[in-house]
Amino acid sequence: MKSAQQLLETLVGHASVSRDSNLELIRFIEGYLDEFELPYQRIENDDGTKANLLARIGPRVEGGVVLSGHTDVVPVDGQPWTSDPFTLTDRGDDRLYGRGSCDMKGFIACALAQVPRWVEQDLARPIYLALSYDEEVGCVGAPRLIEALMADEPRPAAVIVGEPTLMAPVVAQKGITNLRTTVSGREAHSSQVNQGVSAIHVAARLVARIEEIMAELTAEGRIDEAFNVAHSSLHVGRIQGGTAINITARECRFDWEIRHLPEDGFETVFARFDEYARSLEAELRERAPQVSIRTENLTATVPALADRDNAAALSLCRELLGERDSEAVAYATEAGQFQHAGLATVICGPGSIAQAHQPDEYLEKAQLDAGATFMQRLGDRLASR
Repeated sequence: MKSAQQLLETLVGHASVSRDSNLELIRFIEGYLDEFELPYQRIENDDGTKANLLARIGPRVEGGVVLSGHTDVVPVDGQPWTSDPFTLTDRGDDRLYGRGSCDMKGFIACALAQVPRWVEQDLARPIYLALSYDEEVGCVGAPRLIEALMADEPRPAAVIVGEPTLMAPVVAQKGITNLRTTVSGREAHSSQVNQGVSAIHVAARLVARIEEIMAELTAEGRIDEAFNVAHSSLHVGRIQGGTAINITARECRFDWEIRHLPEDGFETVFARFDEYARSLEAELRERAPQVSIRTENLTATVPALADRDNAAALSLCRELLGERDSEAVAYATEAGQFQHAGLATVICGPGSIAQAHQPDEYLEKAQLDAGATFMQRLGDRLASR
């Protein structure tokens, strides 16, 4: 029987960065499950280069628990790591260093380490391993995984998404949508600015409007103090445009995001931006008919997780962990997608989100132990009734 740390070492060693295939890692987990003759299925992306994995331990009956985790990790490019990021490193400080150690292969390792014991326990209700691809680029793989779960298996009672929460139950998260706005203007010599429409200047007005929207939401009292950023947030992360300093820019585009509170919703927040964009476009077309402002979704909206309809999942976590206050987080996970499918869902896993995506990412050994204890108690709970 392999320990959680041994399995974490293997998982970290598979450099499953989102831009690359995760199939090598999926094959390893499939081989591990084959040792115990467990049923599972791959759910691949369109070109077969990536896959989700859905496995069941225990009987094919209702009332099971889904353990959801993503297999992909973010890149390490340009980060000042002091050890090989894809080799799990123990430096003698009670931390385990490696990309994905915290986010979130530690959770997966804790679950896999308990598989032999769960098999021996002859569970009364099943435990599902729901492992997805491309979470880090917009929770892309999870919808197909959830669709297969709901179509092919009896209805589970609870879903636990194992993002790092220091083993505290999280009952709410913001939703997220990644967007790209492209402004087309009219080129002219910069000495004759009245003859052109600078796409950069137009984009600047749109970016300023994005920041104004956050201020409006706050002033209107659209606040949820459970979140450390208490309002829906809008952020421009990248902007590019123009060809030369003495030419009014023909094109400018910027990539941005909306992280909306569960009670706001993406459409509510985006409508404020879009109304301004349409008005500005109409105004500028009186000078130059070719002006346009176009916004497209870079990824589908990842729905928020609302603190509702989660009693089964929350009470299970508290039973296994002891009474702990529930929390809310600003980052997005597949939890909202599971809730949208009608399943009671919370987020709970080992490690701190403060370590996620960082150089020298680490998972404290105490957190790995806490995750392993959680998995052991989960097996005992589902075997007892």
